[in-house]
Amino acid sequence: MKTKPTKLNRFIEEMEMEEENDDTNNNGSKFGGMWESILRNHHHSLKSLFHRNKPDLDAVDDSVNSPKPIPQLSPIANSVVSRCCRILGASTDELQHAFDSELPLGVKELLTYARNLLEFCSFKALHKLTRTSDYLRDSEFRRLTFDVMLAWEAPSVHTDQLITTETPRFRKDETAVDEDDASLFYSSSTNMAVQVDDKKTVGFEAFSRIAPVCIVIADIITVHNLFDALTSSSGRRLHFLVYDKYLRSLDKVIRNSKHVLASSVGNLQLAEEEIVLDVDGTIPTQPVLQHIGIAAWPGRLTLTNYALYFESLGVGVYEKAVRYDLGTDMKQVIKPDLTGPLGARLFDKAVMYKSTSVAEPVYFEFPEFKANLRRDYWLDISLEILRAHVLVRKFGLKDTQKSEILARANLGVFRYRALKEAFKFFSSNYKTLLAFNLAETLPRGDMIMQTLSNSLTNLIAVSGKRDIPASVDTKKQPAVSPAAVVALFCLGFKSKKAVDIYEETTVIGDIRVGEINPLEVAVKQSLMDTGKAEAAQATVDQVKVEGIDTNVAVMKELLFPVIESANRLQLLASWKYFYRSTAFLLLGCYVIIRGWIQYLLPSIFVFIAIIMLWHRHFRKGGSLEAFTVTPPPNRNAVEQLLTLQEAITQFESCIQAGNIVLLKVRALLLAILPQATEKVALFLFFIAVVLAFVPPKYIILVIFVECYTREMPCRKESSKRWIRRVREWWIKIPAAPVELVKPEESKKRK
Repeated sequence: MKTKPTKLNRFIEEMEMEEENDDTNNNGSKFGGMWESILRNHHHSLKSLFHRNKPDLDAVDDSVNSPKPIPQLSPIANSVVSRCCRILGASTDELQHAFDSELPLGVKELLTYARNLLEFCSFKALHKLTRTSDYLRDSEFRRLTFDVMLAWEAPSVHTDQLITTETPRFRKDETAVDEDDASLFYSSSTNMAVQVDDKKTVGFEAFSRIAPVCIVIADIITVHNLFDALTSSSGRRLHFLVYDKYLRSLDKVIRNSKHVLASSVGNLQLAEEEIVLDVDGTIPTQPVLQHIGIAAWPGRLTLTNYALYFESLGVGVYEKAVRYDLGTDMKQVIKPDLTGPLGARLFDKAVMYKSTSVAEPVYFEFPEFKANLRRDYWLDISLEILRAHVLVRKFGLKDTQKSEILARANLGVFRYRALKEAFKFFSSNYKTLLAFNLAETLPRGDMIMQTLSNSLTNLIAVSGKRDIPASVDTKKQPAVSPAAVVALFCLGFKSKKAVDIYEETTVIGDIRVGEINPLEVAVKQSLMDTGKAEAAQATVDQVKVEGIDTNVAVMKELLFPVIESANRLQLLASWKYFYRSTAFLLLGCYVIIRGWIQYLLPSIFVFIAIIMLWHRHFRKGGSLEAFTVTPPPNRNAVEQLLTLQEAITQFESCIQAGNIVLLKVRALLLAILPQATEKVALFLFFIAVVLAFVPPKYIILVIFVECYTREMPCRKESSKRWIRRVREWWIKIPAAPVELVKPEESKKRK
């Protein structure tokens, strides 16, 4: 995009006036050189030509201070690349040459060259910036990452449609850096004419590609849910103000965690690698109650990446903390539960912890007047740590691999806290930001965890990949690094193992230039299945009806073919139409004698399959017509309760009849009535001989003829008489006695 001469002149005059009013003229010669550069290159992006030089960059070559634009890139992409050059201390020619020489030919195709070159430059710059401890607090870093996303959506000069010529003033209250330390692009209203618009937004593809480059900001597994949470009120387009607020909240959460960690090491006696993830119960109006038996006591609850700690509140001080381990295999169970005073189960605001290390379950109650958001939050983050350790044990991960899994869980909790505190966001269903919890709910979530574990088998560890099994061929797998461990170390969470990893490891991020991470593929496949499952569940929710009578009517209509077939068979067996019944009897006997009965069930399946393929061919994905059902007359609440009571009574009667049959069988087995037991025993011997020596088809033939001809005119009376005798004999069988013994009352808990 070309800049109009009039706008350029106004821009130059404005900058000259600002220069005259400046108290210091140390940079005058530099600005003068920049004006000449503007006039020479006004056809290209002006963003790539202006950067305020920091004192430590004074000795850098002019090609770094004023990098020339790359013809293939759009103005916004050139702006991003120029800032990357300033960060890396290299010129655009050097970066472009490194891109052409270091990466394979497949990455440098014509259609993707601009985007891959942008990724190459920005990834290098971001990796360098994230090696410092306060990069989340740097407004220039936050703006750079957002601009990379904008440039990623329009990297080529032919596709750029995002650049405007005027930009609102970058507000001073959005930055934590003084104006002298900030970039020239965002220091005053006299910014360059071509600049990233502060009102521009980012889509999901760009965010999911760039944000996970810095693993502290986003994780590949949960980046889609993070984007949904940040754009829930903006039509799935991310605004910089929302993104900036999220990063500032994330920085605040991490700094608070480091402060709490420093003050809690002595009280909780934490191990070297333990990190405090959150603390609750410190505010008197929001206590945490620990219930054991009927006793309850307020206190402070702390979650680390290895355990839960509860400190009971004594007389103005906290007592010694009780540790509930999450790291070792002790069959831990964490789930929501009910609590109340004196053991009463009244309030659904507690988390239950149970393991082999505690004599009875422990309940942590989070009292609040509205909903149970505090309980749900603590349930989520506690389960995340527990499931991370379960994954470590399941795949046998050790040392650096284990540290990487736990570091990913820690960062997930930090992101969840940041989003909750900044936007009052709480996870539900598939919207969780915790990777290991999400894997438990997503379809193919186990495949996501398997892919993550496989990637860690090729982990670049300390002392020459000592964590890699000998059976793994590292040449066929891309090398990865413990990015999460290094990220926590750079943020200030330091331990001896983290120091060794940091010093010996070259960071290789999850996102690489021009490549798709296998973890991304697994997550996308899972999300596709999730979309199908949610669409199917929506249809299920639509067809649900209320009322017992209505549901029975719907079931009858759905089972109409089966019910109609059974009615026709019953009509034939009633012998009302003699010739039809005789023909069916002869046909059935012929099929049984010929041995075709074994093909009956397969034939039914084949027939159903043919019907399904017939509809598949002629329907061609068309919409299905609604299934019409005539509902029964409406009933009021009292009538529905009476119907429900009647159904429960009938169900109870069926259970009683079944119990009576079982008790009479028990009486026969134990020979309470000797004569009846002898007859049953002889009958069983006869059945055994028949089954042993008579071919099955003849047995089936006899049973078919017996059952089908009971209603024949010549057999009707004798069949009724025989059934009556059997019923009378069954009534004479006594039922085995039953004694109901009440359990002894348990002793009251102390």
